[in-house]
Amino acid sequence: MGEGGPFRRLLNYMRPHRGTVRLAAFCSVFNKFWDLAPPLLIGLAVDVVVLREDSTLASLGLIDPWHQLVLLSVLTFLIWGLESLFEYFYGVLWRNLAQTVQHELRLDTFDHVQKQGMAWFDERQKGDILAILNDDINQLERFLDKGANDLLQVSTTVIVVGAVFLLISWQVALFAVLPIPLIVWGSFRYQRSLEPRYAKVRAAAGQMNALLENDLSGMATVQSFTAEANEWRRVETLSNAYRDANREAIRLSAAFTPLIRMAILVGFTATLLLGGWFTLEGTMAVGAYSVLVFMTQRLLWPLTRLGETFDLYQRAMASSTRVLDVLASPIELKQGTFEPEEGAEKRSSISLVDISFGYPDRNILFDRLSLSFEAGKTTGVVGSTGAGKTSLIRLLLRFAEAQDGQIVWCEQPLERWNLQALRSSIALVDQHITLFPTTIMENIRYGRPSASDSEVIEAAEVAEASAFVNELPKGWNTMVGEGGHRLSGGQRQRVAIARAVLKDAPLLILDEATSAVDNETEAALQRSIERISRDRTTIVIAHRLSTVRRADRILVLEEGRVVEDGNHESLVEQNGVYARLWSVQTGDALFL
Repeated sequence: MGEGGPFRRLLNYMRPHRGTVRLAAFCSVFNKFWDLAPPLLIGLAVDVVVLREDSTLASLGLIDPWHQLVLLSVLTFLIWGLESLFEYFYGVLWRNLAQTVQHELRLDTFDHVQKQGMAWFDERQKGDILAILNDDINQLERFLDKGANDLLQVSTTVIVVGAVFLLISWQVALFAVLPIPLIVWGSFRYQRSLEPRYAKVRAAAGQMNALLENDLSGMATVQSFTAEANEWRRVETLSNAYRDANREAIRLSAAFTPLIRMAILVGFTATLLLGGWFTLEGTMAVGAYSVLVFMTQRLLWPLTRLGETFDLYQRAMASSTRVLDVLASPIELKQGTFEPEEGAEKRSSISLVDISFGYPDRNILFDRLSLSFEAGKTTGVVGSTGAGKTSLIRLLLRFAEAQDGQIVWCEQPLERWNLQALRSSIALVDQHITLFPTTIMENIRYGRPSASDSEVIEAAEVAEASAFVNELPKGWNTMVGEGGHRLSGGQRQRVAIARAVLKDAPLLILDEATSAVDNETEAALQRSIERISRDRTTIVIAHRLSTVRRADRILVLEEGRVVEDGNHESLVEQNGVYARLWSVQTGDALFL
């Protein structure tokens, strides 16, 4: 646990809660302090019964044995009361601290994840991120809830019992406490051995979570390809890997408690024999001997639980490493400060100047690409799959960063924009519609959370969504289901367009907004697009050329280059790439 170890990193994260940690630790220590007092009372009681007027309490001025026992009874009530009180306080403090740290760590990690660029997500499995945000943070909560208190109380037990042994008989203490350094040394050796094993367990858990999340999301594909047996085998393989990783850790951690018991046996036997010998010889009082025997028992049980506590600790450290590594991952997108004056975005064209861009481990997509989107006009972007249409949108939203060149809007490169200001100025209708498992009303309101119900309904009317919503049994309060699966493709598209209408952003981007709908629905969506794109800078990405036919300008992309530029009529007359695509889609020509 060096300077950069997981425990040190966790302590640094919990710095704002230092006061609570200290108070909880104080209550844990004093609870154990009072918990160890009853053996002393038992020893004093034995001393009173055996020696009567010659007992230890009698030497303090309380001669009558009965009065001595009454005093011990009062002290018993007081000590048990204090023990119970501190147990209540440490329970409340540690548990609330665990819940608070869990809550803050999950929110901080999620907030950090939200700030990452899309490239960060491309390199990670969504299921693994979910495992970090859920199970790994829960592992840390379990340790703070129970393990931290156990470690403190074991330490207190060793110190207090060792001090009592030294006060009563240093000879007995020498043999009784001798195994403790060995136990502590062994514990740290064990925890170092467990660390890589539990790191492997958490990695296996993340992989399995990723596969399960992927299978559940794609269950329709799994069943349509009758691939259930294949997916079962994949889950079985990863589940076996997770089980084997746990078995490796369990094999080591399970041996810990029996080894501690054997080490403690040496101390207990030394107390029993050596202390008994001194008592029989008359050099140690019977009461003192009773204290040593009972104290050894009090030392035995906490130390036998040390293996379980270290197991909990190592699981928590493996999990906290994964969580804190996510928090420490750099945010590649640099945040600017520029925020345009009101209305400036509507008046300003968007220019791409010598843009060079490519995805990691792939060929360059854009090589010094330059083009512009005129303010207040609708620009269609068409081309074959892989031409760079969606990548263009990712660059405009700064979901990805160009390796060279600039995108300029309102006379400022996008790198200088405040990200929230930039994305608030853009309304996106993506080809992969994301709807949340709530009502239709709330899904549309996502475009502007402060909007009233009447504004939501007005936006839905512009998107021609009101008609189908009003026909539903629960109308606007209809739950759309996870991912909007209770709605048809066209209905989901209309809800998404209504959401964009409600946002009322200066730049509207439609990425394949009519790709998965029938001709009738496409016609309705085109009417909606025409209405909402008036006097607004609009970019329409489309495979269906009918979607962009009425655009003021159409750009044809091929392999990251603009190969044709013009309106529908002029491009058809050029008899080039666009004209061939148009012929295929209208049935005027047949191409294999």
